[in-house]
Amino acid sequence: MQQPSHRRPAGESDAGGVAAARSDSGDNRLTFRLPDGTVDCHMHIYDDRYPAAAGTVLRPPNASVAQYRALQERLGFCRSVVVHPSTYGTDNRCTLDALKRLGPHARGVAVVGTSVTDTELATLHAAGVRGIRFNLSLPGATTIEMLAPLAARIADFGWHVKLVAKGAVLPSLEKYLERLPCPLVIDHIAHIPQPDGVKSDAMRTAQRLVERGNTWLTLSGPYIDTRSGGPAYPDVAPVAKAFVALAPERMLWGSDWPHPTQKCAKPDDVSLIEHIASWIGRADRQRMIFADNAAELYDFPPLDEGRIRLASLRNSMK
Repeated sequence: MQQPSHRRPAGESDAGGVAAARSDSGDNRLTFRLPDGTVDCHMHIYDDRYPAAAGTVLRPPNASVAQYRALQERLGFCRSVVVHPSTYGTDNRCTLDALKRLGPHARGVAVVGTSVTDTELATLHAAGVRGIRFNLSLPGATTIEMLAPLAARIADFGWHVKLVAKGAVLPSLEKYLERLPCPLVIDHIAHIPQPDGVKSDAMRTAQRLVERGNTWLTLSGPYIDTRSGGPAYPDVAPVAKAFVALAPERMLWGSDWPHPTQKCAKPDDVSLIEHIASWIGRADRQRMIFADNAAELYDFPPLDEGRIRLASLRNSMK
């Protein structure tokens, strides 16, 4: 399998008229090697060539494919899932452009309305989309009433629903989520609220959903719900560890790059991933959570192990 180049292809530039902002706070490198085939299951691209949807409130500066490739090289992985931001509503052009630029080592999660046609869904599938996103924590294009009809539409494609919702409302959503005919991915450690954490109603709800066997959870964005702060997030760590212990085979990792909710100081991606790795613990579980689980869920092809290792060695010598 041919390995991707993290260098910018000829003719590619940081698109858009607004300068791309720095997306994290560090330049250091990982102190350990990520498993071969690691997948970043939650990242975004922002590009002001595409207009923001009316009524959206999260409008970060540009974050380009070229910048993201630099992060991939720094961390030592090549697979990713481009998650469509709430900023663009159901206009998936920014995400589709990113998928085209990132090539076969990328998958996508789109946002669609109930008027989407089967032909449009098939086109998204051919472009690498493997799920649809419901962001219920911010005003946008999706509502809970749209969940059941759209979930039924995407089930035949083998897609999943990717949910972002405030932890406090998760118990009220349980009756909708437990009926889904397709897999469910809950992002950002289920937004379990602090300081209650593992003792909260949201935690119990998320645990029940995970125990049903059809729900996955992304270990990402610990800075969103922390009360104690980073870089170690000691209040979020017990929540993440509890989920890992419950079902390591359905945990995923996501960088949440470019950290769009963090408007001032951006977290350091190396520090984030090293702390998440410490929460996961055992090497076999790290292999599952960083690589194998996502490869199954997002339909990535098997790795050519020899070439992956050679590419990793070359990157480490740069």
